[in-house]
Amino acid sequence: MMKQTTKTDKEFSPTYLKTLHNQLSAIFNYAVRYYGLSSNPARIAGNMGKETNGEMQFWTKEEYMVFSKAMMKKDGIFQAFEILYWCGLRLGEMLALTPSDFDFDKKTVRINKSYQRIKGEDVITDPKTVKSNRVVQMPDFLADEMEDYLSRQYELKPNDRIFTVTKSGMHHEMDRGCRETGVKRIRIHDLRHSHVSLLIEMGFSAVDIANRVGHESVKITYRYAHMFP
Repeated sequence: MMKQTTKTDKEFSPTYLKTLHNQLSAIFNYAVRYYGLSSNPARIAGNMGKETNGEMQFWTKEEYMVFSKAMMKKDGIFQAFEILYWCGLRLGEMLALTPSDFDFDKKTVRINKSYQRIKGEDVITDPKTVKSNRVVQMPDFLADEMEDYLSRQYELKPNDRIFTVTKSGMHHEMDRGCRETGVKRIRIHDLRHSHVSLLIEMGFSAVDIANRVGHESVKITYRYAHMFP
């Protein structure tokens, strides 16, 4: 089988290939239904990639609390990890946040964009899916942390990005924190899984969780079915 790679010869992830195949198959299905295409060639060729990329990992609340102590000495980095864990944001959503997204009276944060670094340029895009546009209720302590942090950023304008750390910088800080605390290393995205695990433990329904983390369908939330009591 021919390897699927990017222009820089980096292999695409299995989940990305699966997403591409699903989208292509949907296009062909539309052509079969409305434009007389005899069959769906994507279905005949078979699937590529897979639904999930490796084992789903997560931290318990206790593990995150141990890890977070190592982050407290770095202002900005600490708050970035707090947002990821306690709100379940995707990394790109967190990196796109601006002061205007926060409502400290209601203790909410608005998610309506995502950040990417493309060809050396900062690019702000729409969120991953329609359901990703959402307003997330923050825990009281996190709202206080963010209000305090923003009050000390004197040059920050309402629509400036709050967190200018790079993705590689976040990975570096996670490596450091895990080394210092002995907490097992998980991926940055696994903080989102950790948040879902926390919500399940707190007794929230799959529908509530899907709305909070911006899952396009509750079926995605049911991938965590083994965690539900």
